[in-house]
Amino acid sequence: MFSGLPEQPVDSTSNGKIQPISQDPKPKQKGEGPGKLISELIQLLSYTEQLRVQSHLIHFNYESGNFIGVHEFLKKEYELQQEHFDRLGELIRSMDYMVPMCMKGLLNAYKKFNHCDTYDPCEMLCKYISNVEDFAITCKKVRRTAMRVDAPDIENYMAELIEDSFKSSWFLKATLRRS
Repeated sequence: MFSGLPEQPVDSTSNGKIQPISQDPKPKQKGEGPGKLISELIQLLSYTEQLRVQSHLIHFNYESGNFIGVHEFLKKEYELQQEHFDRLGELIRSMDYMVPMCMKGLLNAYKKFNHCDTYDPCEMLCKYISNVEDFAITCKKVRRTAMRVDAPDIENYMAELIEDSFKSSWFLKATLRRS
């Protein structure tokens, strides 16, 4: 019985013939096709999810005189990061590539994340700020790759992520300077 879904993922962009889609984002040769861009986008997908979890956990665990403001700000952060996660995944899938199937695969895509190891409010936020800024710098690299492979949709989205990240960093730095 037809369920509406193919048994195997397909790529319909190959001269009108249906081909299996790529589950491996690595290019066959350095700089070939969209492979490098997809690999970088999957790293950003992982990074976004790790930022979302970190901001959510700090949201719960932060204790300081400015708790209410930071608590509300971080809620907006993790909600925005969930939207970014969804959009990045959709961009990857729109190029007929798969995203990791589970959390293990997702976490393996970006291993340099700087995790919190203290409940000190200032140190938690400083680590988060550092991650947010590193995320923005990573988005700049992805933007350059998107430019090289003529992917203006991804290039423009990276600019949005860069803006959101540096704005968040500024807000938190200003908060810490006054606390």
